[in-house]
Amino acid sequence: MRHMLAEAKLTDRVIVDSAGTGNWHIGEAPDERAQRAAKSRGYDLSTFRGRQITAADFERFDLIVAMDDKNVAALRQICPQAQQDKIRLLMEFATDAGAPVADEVEKVAPGFDMREVVDPYFGGGEGFEIVLDQCEAACRGLIAALRPKLTL
Repeated sequence: MRHMLAEAKLTDRVIVDSAGTGNWHIGEAPDERAQRAAKSRGYDLSTFRGRQITAADFERFDLIVAMDDKNVAALRQICPQAQQDKIRLLMEFATDAGAPVADEVEKVAPGFDMREVVDPYFGGGEGFEIVLDQCEAACRGLIAALRPKLTL
């Protein structure tokens, strides 16, 4: 997302952060397979460290984007009632994901719900490439959705 925002010359208009709903990777670098896949596309994840989302994040950010329904449920548990509408699935924004991404997801996760980002953790490196495909498509759509609000 940060890379695409830079290309769109919108980095000064959007704050992007990442946090997990669980506490099991706090302080850790991203998975080596994720770092390799990202690096092959020009993204450097080596400086990122895991953190857990907090209730303060719902005050700080206008939008909280989740990868799957389990994360949405976890977010709803800690989110103040008045801010529940800030929670969205990332793939809601993937207006151009198209059949190629769906075909690749189907290969590694038959019957997978395309409303969610596939979890590549227990598979091989190919799953991380598919996650990048999904995230790139969704981030393009998210930037397109945000652009009218950012240029006012």
